[in-house]
Amino acid sequence: MDRKSRSTIITLATIALAAASAAGEIPGNIANPQAVQEVLAGKRATANAAWWGFQEEDSTEALQAAINSRAKRVLVPNMTKDWIVRPLKLAGHQEVILEDGVVLTAKRGEYRGKGDSLLNARDISDLVIRGYGATVRMQKEDYISGDLLDRLGWNRWFGAYPKAEGRMTLRLRGATNVGVYGLALRDSGGDGIYVQDCSNIRIQDVVCDNHYRQGISVIEVDGLTVENSVFKNTWGTPPAAGLDIEPDRADQRLRDITFRNCRFEDNYGDGIELNLARMRSEAGDVSILFDNCRISSRRGTGIRVSKVRDDVGGLIEFRNCVVENTEGYGIKVNDKSAAAARVKFVNCAVRNVANNRKYSGAWTPVWIGIGAAANASKLQGGIDFVNCSLEDRYDRPALTVEEQEGENSLVDVTGNIRVRNPFGVRTALGKKHERVTLAVTGSEW
Repeated sequence: MDRKSRSTIITLATIALAAASAAGEIPGNIANPQAVQEVLAGKRATANAAWWGFQEEDSTEALQAAINSRAKRVLVPNMTKDWIVRPLKLAGHQEVILEDGVVLTAKRGEYRGKGDSLLNARDISDLVIRGYGATVRMQKEDYISGDLLDRLGWNRWFGAYPKAEGRMTLRLRGATNVGVYGLALRDSGGDGIYVQDCSNIRIQDVVCDNHYRQGISVIEVDGLTVENSVFKNTWGTPPAAGLDIEPDRADQRLRDITFRNCRFEDNYGDGIELNLARMRSEAGDVSILFDNCRISSRRGTGIRVSKVRDDVGGLIEFRNCVVENTEGYGIKVNDKSAAAARVKFVNCAVRNVANNRKYSGAWTPVWIGIGAAANASKLQGGIDFVNCSLEDRYDRPALTVEEQEGENSLVDVTGNIRVRNPFGVRTALGKKHERVTLAVTGSEW
């Protein structure tokens, strides 16, 4: 849905609400005990959170009561001032609508628990959150100052926040059939969005900006579609990625995951990071697709895929993606078993990457690491580059394979990469490789 269409829908909805209010069908944005009783009695399908009494200093009780009312729809109206709240627990079988201009703000001095998140959906199903033009924000600067004092051992003297990375703007855990549309999620003390043990999640037209740990973390999910969304400006504590897909346990699934028309930009860590070190065969095959995405990074790598073990099958595919403007590698694949899930780059472009001048002689646009760890496969690879392109301005290999001491070797790397470089085209594949048919050729500058 384009911006003009969303604006039209919002305008029509506002006109309809105003007309209904004028007709006496919907009370205004003021405390209204009678309307509250009608909602609780099941006589009204839509609950206006303001009916429970908006309070400028803290509206947690009103908003939580509206959510707990079991109304099919909960409207959070634009009161021209922020809705200041403590952690909120979302409910299932409900649609929460934040009006255009609404700002839901974490209350200062609260969220001291290490896992305190603003919006929490746990073990529920059938939830929709709509918020085109609305913002959900926390107090990142407060949590960071607490982190610093904690490191210095001064927390008990200043009453600062304990160090933590789990203060999310939106935490989905054990949730099924959830849709999140149009929200801007900002300034958390952890991740913009955290997804664990979930299924059938849809995220669309969302912006995650200025988070402390990740733009979005995916721990386990069976069915996740993210479209037309932006994950940017993550900084504070590692990994500081736009997206981190990283199971915590051997049996956690990563199935039917699609990111389409998304941007991962200006994050201090990697744009996209997939670390499957803990995943094993009991989780089943992985299926992850990135389609038509753009990836950059302030200090990290554009795309990193690492530690995929022998018994993890499936497919990880990047299709029609652009990686550009990174300090670190454009693409990095390391410790990936040749027998594990195939990693494919199809019609992808890499340009202006590995720009850290200090390391520009060693860092290359595409880097494949052959690890020698005890638990690493001896045969690593299983990577395809199909009709990809690369632009570089440094005198260095377009692709480097880094080998460590040991018996491990690179196998089964296929495809073709067209390279534009004023210094010519070369690769550094190392000595230990077989069945590497990748063609890296030059194209006119």
